[in-house]
Amino acid sequence: MNKLKTLLITLSLFAGSAAAADMTMYKSPYCGCCTAWAEQLEEAGFNITVIEQANNNEIRQKHGITPELMSCHTAEVGGYVLEGHVPPADIKRMLKEKPAIAGLAVPGMPASSPGMDVPGNNDPYQVVAFTKEGKKMVYNQYNYPEK
Repeated sequence: MNKLKTLLITLSLFAGSAAAADMTMYKSPYCGCCTAWAEQLEEAGFNITVIEQANNNEIRQKHGITPELMSCHTAEVGGYVLEGHVPPADIKRMLKEKPAIAGLAVPGMPASSPGMDVPGNNDPYQVVAFTKEGKKMVYNQYNYPEK
């Protein structure tokens, strides 16, 4: 019985890790940091389809991404939208918890965020959760001093 229990636990762990989320990313054909972000997400287990286009304004309007949330690329995953350099761990957390939000954003292009990776840079930044109605809240933050 112990062998069967161990086998079932092992199989469930593999099943959870094998289920990669499909993501569509919209980016400028000239943006290197967007490509670096996509590569990091693929390494984290996401399946990414990249659509190169000059302008993401239409998709941003569709999902309620306001100017203060904007960054360089937009992505869709699991019924949510992502704007900018959102860390893979926060995306996985969102997909697991399924909060009642439109998506997550990392406004601007913080030099310490995934895909930017400026060596030695520890600039603080926030991951912002937002709704289509315009409500915003901090979902996570990085490089902020402990209180």
